[in-house]
Amino acid sequence: MKQTKKTIFGWYFYDWANSAFVTAIVTVFMGPFITALAEDYIKTNGALALFGSHLHPGSLFPLLVSVSVLFQVLVLPLLGAIADSTNSKKQFLSFFAFVGTAFTTCMYFIPDAQVLLLGIAFMIANLCFGASIVFYNAYLPEIATEGNHDTLSANGWAFGYLGGGLHLGLCLALFSNAENLGLTTGQAVRLAMLSAGLWWGIFSIVSFLMLPKSTQSSTIQINVSLIKNGFSQLVSTMKQLRNYPQTLLFLVAFFLYNDGIQTVIAMASTFGAKELNLGVSTLTTVILLVQFIAIVGSLGFKFIAAKLSTKTGIIISLIGWSIAITLAYTWVHDEGSFYILAVLIAIVMGGSQALSRSFFSRIIPQNKASEFFSFYELTDKGTTWIGTMFFAFALQFSNSYRLAIVSLIVFFIIGIVLISFVDVKKALKDVQSSS
Repeated sequence: MKQTKKTIFGWYFYDWANSAFVTAIVTVFMGPFITALAEDYIKTNGALALFGSHLHPGSLFPLLVSVSVLFQVLVLPLLGAIADSTNSKKQFLSFFAFVGTAFTTCMYFIPDAQVLLLGIAFMIANLCFGASIVFYNAYLPEIATEGNHDTLSANGWAFGYLGGGLHLGLCLALFSNAENLGLTTGQAVRLAMLSAGLWWGIFSIVSFLMLPKSTQSSTIQINVSLIKNGFSQLVSTMKQLRNYPQTLLFLVAFFLYNDGIQTVIAMASTFGAKELNLGVSTLTTVILLVQFIAIVGSLGFKFIAAKLSTKTGIIISLIGWSIAITLAYTWVHDEGSFYILAVLIAIVMGGSQALSRSFFSRIIPQNKASEFFSFYELTDKGTTWIGTMFFAFALQFSNSYRLAIVSLIVFFIIGIVLISFVDVKKALKDVQSSS
């Protein structure tokens, strides 16, 4: 694919578009909102039952995220194989973006009493979000030239943080004026969800107009033959993974440490609301601060990677994450300390996310980018399952949000150990020899 300013800007713009969903829905509003609805449901009905088990209201949201990602485990690798075999990344990207937009928008209309129905709509939207990111990320190896993977990835994340931050700023303005507008907190949350869906959909159109057309026709007919071919290619790729042992080692490390990252991001607002009794406006302001400081973190770690190495930059960021959640357990007890913690998290979040994507994009075969990024996405932005399940069980048995959050340190420690053993030169040699 020819690298042009239009193509690169179009690629950046999808991060701008989808960040409203991951920032406003996943990070800020959905966790506290559906937890509060679950608490009200239990007060009215006695219990919130799922598959015969009574749920702690705080466990519902992380379980919803986990289930949506388990579905991704089943479908994303197959879709990645089909997209690679048909060269149809753009069609799949646009399809999942617009379906995700539709379900995000629909959440506005679901009544408070229909807690599980709201959860189902969120799961489908999150599934579509994760699927779209697979095909979005798969563009990176094609549009990057030698030596600028870190730059493009960091700039893309920075663009996304800016878009998500601006949308969240509008949501904060809405909450600040909710009383004057005659809105309850719940109604303001629903409007924020509606706006996130519309933001995602409308700005996605801008991105799709700039990304180059696929060599395939605009419509992909999913039939039995195509699915069989997709399975065949997926099986072939799975067998070939042993030819990329260093890539596989990094993928396992990323799978673990980024699962921890995404759990912290997803549960941060719930932790602030339930452990520190912070209001929605305060939480929104904190996350808004995170969005803009993360831009600095993303661009700053780009220079750390240039001076040291991408691998070293990732390890430094993971050490920062370990320190952050330790402070959450031992030191954060009020609004001021929560703000300070947010600054630290923002800096290391920008670095870990930008460098991880660029590092992975360099050590995979370009002709199988969608397949490899489907594995990557199983724990990337907004899609976590082991971490949220781990958090949910820790909360279920300890009834402590502090213990639940600090328990995630195991993901970062194991990630640091594993990535330390990744041989970058050998990984690059393996990819080059397979080309």
